[in-house]
Amino acid sequence: MEPTIVNSSPRYRPATLVEPPGFGYLLLSSDVEPPTGRRPFPGTSATRTALLGRLKSAAADLAQLDAVERATVYRTVLAPPPSGYARTAEHPARFDVHVLVETTSTDQLTALEASEPYAQLRKELDTEATRVETMQARCVKCIADVDKSRPGLFLFNYFVAEDRDVALKLWDHLTGWFMTETGIDNSTVLQPTGDSEYAFVNHARWDYGVPQLWLRMFTKPSFWSFVQKNMNENRTGSMPTLCRLA
Repeated sequence: MEPTIVNSSPRYRPATLVEPPGFGYLLLSSDVEPPTGRRPFPGTSATRTALLGRLKSAAADLAQLDAVERATVYRTVLAPPPSGYARTAEHPARFDVHVLVETTSTDQLTALEASEPYAQLRKELDTEATRVETMQARCVKCIADVDKSRPGLFLFNYFVAEDRDVALKLWDHLTGWFMTETGIDNSTVLQPTGDSEYAFVNHARWDYGVPQLWLRMFTKPSFWSFVQKNMNENRTGSMPTLCRLA
């Protein structure tokens, strides 16, 4: 089934994609001091800061395993409340601590979760978090791989949808808007390999900060008439969390 595209414009052509990386992905999304209500900002207590330090140390140990390509820890700086179709999510995604582990292949993910370094990292998370969502995934769409070696503004965008296949095709169309209006030049779409309430998670980065992204998105009438209109039309919602490297 194809998505319904309304208010289309030749300026926003579907993105040109490259072959997705063959990595396996393990995404740990956690509520430690998440935003609540209308407030978009997470807590920044000494307890959370100390946890991030311990997670970075545990991630460094995890990255020493032969099967692990990278293990990266992120702290959320902004997670707005769900809007549109995303309000139907059983558990709104407003996570404030993320760990993304990339393995040489999806076949390595189960063994990774059985390893001692992973057990230590998970113990650190479980000590402080009230909720931890664990998602094994593969990359199904890619503009370019996300550079995690240097600071930037990172996105984990959690999608819910009535029809996941329709939502994935819709992503192709909407990404053209983000490339044109926000200058995004990288993105990996992570699709769960098992059960998950999220259809997929889009991971990306920008080289600038939240204020500039806010201006480039929400001051553009086309964001509302094209991006949000098509999301609502296709019963698809997204819950973005904007992050920095821990």
